[in-house]
Amino acid sequence: MRVIISSRGDNARVTTSPALPRPLALPDFPWDTLAPYRARAAEHPGGVVDLAVGTPVDDTPAIAREALAAASNAPGYPAAVGTPALRAAIIDWAARRRGVTGLTDAHVIPTIGSKESVALLPLHLGARPGDLVLHPRAAYPTYDVGARIAGATPVPVDTDADPATWELPDGAGTPDRPIAMIWLNSPGNPDGHVLDAAQLARIIAWARERGAVVASDECYAALGWEAPWDTEPIPSLLDPRATGGDLSGLLALYSLSKQSNLAGYRAALLAGDPALVGAVTEIRKHSGLLVPAPVQAVMVSVLADDGHVAAQREAYRARREALLAATAEAGLANDPASAAGLYLWLSGPEDMSALDLVGAFAELGIVVAPGDFYGGAGAGRVRMSLTGTDERVAAACERLRSARARELFT
Repeated sequence: MRVIISSRGDNARVTTSPALPRPLALPDFPWDTLAPYRARAAEHPGGVVDLAVGTPVDDTPAIAREALAAASNAPGYPAAVGTPALRAAIIDWAARRRGVTGLTDAHVIPTIGSKESVALLPLHLGARPGDLVLHPRAAYPTYDVGARIAGATPVPVDTDADPATWELPDGAGTPDRPIAMIWLNSPGNPDGHVLDAAQLARIIAWARERGAVVASDECYAALGWEAPWDTEPIPSLLDPRATGGDLSGLLALYSLSKQSNLAGYRAALLAGDPALVGAVTEIRKHSGLLVPAPVQAVMVSVLADDGHVAAQREAYRARREALLAATAEAGLANDPASAAGLYLWLSGPEDMSALDLVGAFAELGIVVAPGDFYGGAGAGRVRMSLTGTDERVAAACERLRSARARELFT
């Protein structure tokens, strides 16, 4: 109990109130540690090139802006489940672009971007203290944070490997330490690794033996670069080759931020097991987690249009090829398994730590993210985003080809 003392002359009194809840034990927000490196990079006479964060910089497509304007008169509350038009658009898109057929309205809902789903899904699905939430060992930090919000324990694992070889805490999978969820991220942020249908099937089978939900964050699935993903669609967790036609215990997330430059709109979706989708939907209704009606209209328009997605993909392809060539000239190596996504996953000389590399880039006026932000697997690496304008990417490439860059990275 807290003791509250109120003193007003002779009317002083002592009262009690319930103790305040303890704040969540969350890790420090990592991006704050980049401040000195950003400051150093900003001193470059050619200006800073910020490739640390995957924030889209290209224009939101006209089709989206027109849909937003047309739907801007929206005085009523939107539906948590999405409009019938939006659910139909998601179902059609899933079949056309992701190879996932047979979905119904009960299988899909829109979400307010995908990060809120990553952060809140363990909580919404009932994970609790003592439960384990597995996630890729090189991972976007919010998988870890989402487990902690629910009071569960985050556990990094090598999702590229056979799950039978995963290193787990003692007692994992027992009634006292159940595995509540397994997060997948394919293509991966930061490493660009892709899980093929056979690997997805292995993970699904392993999870079902243990009663664990599998959730897959697939927001970079439109950005495949290396064979076979330069010509073949990157498989979804819901792909029938992986599921055997059974979606129980499975959820896939997708965001329109990257493919359609809609990060500012917070437009995403969740699809999969109707029982899980229904449970999440009920919480969203009670919590007021509603995608704004104009944004739902925008989602309908962009999900139906493949042309702007192809154009944006080509813009990122050109930037990636330019940065790959320039970083190689500077003596840096991209992860050879990085086949897709929005980032390069770079290493330098063995004696350079991730922060050493960040400092060297800052000397060139370039900001990148240290691999340590993404777990122990990121030691000695940095993540470089493709989300710079053509002019800024060209400036970065020029600096990386300089004699000064070769000095810094040797």
